[in-house]
Amino acid sequence: MTDDQLVCPRCAELHPPDERFCRSCNMPLVFAGADARQDTADPLAQQARKIKPQYAEGRLVRVVSATNQTEAEFIQGMLLEEGVPSILKRSMGFDVPDMLAAGRRDVMVPLSGHAAAREVLLQAELVGEEVPRTPIAQIVKFMFVALAIVAVIAVLVGRLGA
Repeated sequence: MTDDQLVCPRCAELHPPDERFCRSCNMPLVFAGADARQDTADPLAQQARKIKPQYAEGRLVRVVSATNQTEAEFIQGMLLEEGVPSILKRSMGFDVPDMLAAGRRDVMVPLSGHAAAREVLLQAELVGEEVPRTPIAQIVKFMFVALAIVAVIAVLVGRLGA
């Protein structure tokens, strides 16, 4: 066992230095000479062990918006139990001084974990069945509505002028 090898603290399987998670049990690896017991006693390390690596890739996307910090942390805990990492972000418009301690929070997850997070929230009945719209679809919808309003106004002005 050399110093640059990594070992799994759960199953003691050796791994090369370029790997980060155990192939057998998906635990984060530690250096071969490190004291694994000290690492597992840390609450942050225990949280990190719950995260599934396949759900931790990609850019951050909003999965749900919570009404307050407490609800957001509750949702964050539910997602962590399923292996989906998440962070909390103040919703747009709620980042003013009066709303720093209160206000809406967005629960953000990596893109690879979005489907799993939606499934967890659907089972807990915290989100609806609707498919989230892409920003492009919202813009196109707005353009069609604006075009229809302009057409109605043009027809009304044409009738009044005749």
